[in-house]
This record gives sequence, structure tokens and C-alpha cells, in this order.
Amino acid sequence: MRIAIISGEYPPMEGGVGDFTRALSLELLRQGHELHILTGKQGAATVNVEEGLTIHRVIQHWGFNAYAQIARWIANVQPDVIDIQYQPAIYEMKGAIHLLPRWQQHHGRPFSTTFHDLRVPYLFPKAGRLRAWAVWQLARYSQGVILTNDEDYATLVQQLHPSDADSRLRVIPIGSNIAPKPPAGYESASWRAQQKFAPEDFLIGFFGFLNHSKGVETLLDALAQMLEAGIPAQLLLIGGRTGSSDPTNRAYAADIDARITAANLEHRVHRTGFTTPEEVSAALLACDVCALPYRDGVSLRRGTLQVALAHGQAIITTTPQTPSGHFRDGENMLMVPPDDPVELAAALQKLWRTPELRAALGQQARQLAEEFGWERIAKHTAEFFEQLRHTPTTP
Repeated sequence: MRIAIISGEYPPMEGGVGDFTRALSLELLRQGHELHILTGKQGAATVNVEEGLTIHRVIQHWGFNAYAQIARWIANVQPDVIDIQYQPAIYEMKGAIHLLPRWQQHHGRPFSTTFHDLRVPYLFPKAGRLRAWAVWQLARYSQGVILTNDEDYATLVQQLHPSDADSRLRVIPIGSNIAPKPPAGYESASWRAQQKFAPEDFLIGFFGFLNHSKGVETLLDALAQMLEAGIPAQLLLIGGRTGSSDPTNRAYAADIDARITAANLEHRVHRTGFTTPEEVSAALLACDVCALPYRDGVSLRRGTLQVALAHGQAIITTTPQTPSGHFRDGENMLMVPPDDPVELAAALQKLWRTPELRAALGQQARQLAEEFGWERIAKHTAEFFEQLRHTPTTP
């Protein structure tokens, strides 16, 4: 198949959706498909072949003025299927992307949308119900919809006729965009020593951008409680600070900085900054545990979770909003209530006291990660695209 993917971000832009798009496209390419990716430009418009993928960096802004460019791109590429990678921040929180499948529905090429979440766009002040309406329009007029988790599937099914949902919706979890491959010659004890961590330090890793949904303030409160209890805890913030797409993250990151200073945690909180995948892998492998206290609960849509699983980390996270057979408290992760620093601190202390539990959780995490390999993800995605290609529908 000739597959066209629209994504508001793509490397070297910092962002999980861009990383996902690249990883999925490379595996689809390996499986024999032709890939064209339309994304935003950071400077002059360019069309380049990178790693065998044709990357069209041509969109300046994602408003309605982009429709003509997108139409020309589709006409030039002549794809068998078009997939929109959707997360509102990567399209500048604007509404035009939501109506694209409806605008293109009579042009004979099936649209699919991969929803990384169902968060609504900003649109304009006092948009109110129009914000949710825009998301439902995108789902309604896409011939196919891919959800990354059961929670979003359950939400979207309520907006569609059940028989329609059965034929048009698929749940395909995302995978890890960071392979457990540290630099050559890596050894965790040496890496920790180079970073000035003592052998007895209990190193807590947090991976991902800083935003309100990540619960970093809860983690800081839990860290303070551990220090008060005399535990030699250190917190390592791994990866970029805020990403390229969502400007609201900067205000949250500034608030986190202020909290660190107010709590006198400057010497206990460390940062890698945005770095190479190999260095991210090295940092994760050096940690004793990985804490991911999502405010909305753990979910398969979280790329940061997938990375921690792939690295065989002992993970402490938060109870999911929708029960999932993938997550087993005490077996492949520890789960605590969201926004509860006392419970989070207690779980961290439990893992500090019981290294054998950390090892068991890490082993089970690695086994769970095997269910979300890119070969399987790309295979299921291509099968869904093939179905859309041969049975196009008009909602």
C-alpha cells in the first residue's frame, strides 16, 4: 500500500506523537509499504527522503488555509489510505483538522484517524460544546478510527451506533519509542557514579515532558516525605522539559521549578534534559524504580509507560480509570490513587525496602512490553488500512 500520514509534529520536533509516527512508519516500511508523511515546517518547506520515508515538511499553520495544500499533497501522492495522527496540541489547538475527513469525503480516498487521546481543542474563547463536537466530527467522518486504549474506545462507542463502532473502530495500543539500547560499553553503576549518585542512593526515575496530567507535584511531595523518613532518595527527570507542541506545558514546568525551590529539593532533583534515545535508555536502566503518577490514571495510551515497560523497570503508577487486564497491581506494577503523595511515598518506601520485589516487577514489566512490539502494531494497522481501502464507506 501507499500510505499517507498526517502528523502535526515529527522529529526533530520534540513530542510523543511525532516519535510514534516515525516508529510506526519505519516498521510499515519494513513490512513493504510506501510511506509519505505530511507535517509542519520549521523554516523553509522541504520534501526529503529520510530513512526510506518521504517527509513533506510543508505546513506553516494548521488552520483552514492549509486545506488547499493538503488537497494538492493528496493529489500528488495518490495514497491508498490517509491516516491522521490526532492530538489537539500538535495542530495548534485549532479546529481545521477535525473537519478534514468531512471536507475530503467525496474525493474517493479513505481517511483513518489515530486518536492518541480524546482531549478537545481550544478553538476560540467560549467555544463550549463546539470543542467536543469537533472531536466527534473527526471520528464520525473518518472511515476508520484507531484508539490506543480501552478507555477512549468506550467513550467513543457511546457517540456511535454499536454496529458502526464494530466495523470502524480498532484498539491498537502504542509501543515504546525508546529501545532499551544504551551507549556501547554502558554499565549502570559507572553511569550513576559519573552522574554523582552514591551507591546507596535510591534513584527514582520520571520519564516524559512536564505537563499537568503527569502528577509531578505529587511525586515531589512524596520525595519530600521519603527524605523526612531518612531515605536517601534522589529524583531524576529524564527527557525533554516541555516538548515542541503544547505551550501550556511551559507554565506547568515553571510551577514545578518553583515547587522544587520552595521545598529545598534542588539538590535532590536532577534532569537529563532533551537527549539522545541511547542516553534516555542509559538513564532509565540506572534507576531503581520509575514513578509515573498520572493524574488520570495509568493507560495504554501513555508512551512514557511503554518506554518504562520496555526497559524492565519496577513501575509505580496510578489506578486506571477503566479496569484493564494488562495492569496487575503487585505483579507487573504497583498502583496507588492519583494525587495521593502519602500513598505514593509508601509505595516507594516499600520498593526501597524490598529489592526482590523491584526485580520481580521489572521482569513482569518486560514481559508485558512484549505484547506491544512495533512489528505487531504495524501489522494490525496495515490490516485495518487494507480493510478501509477495499470497503470505503461514507458516514
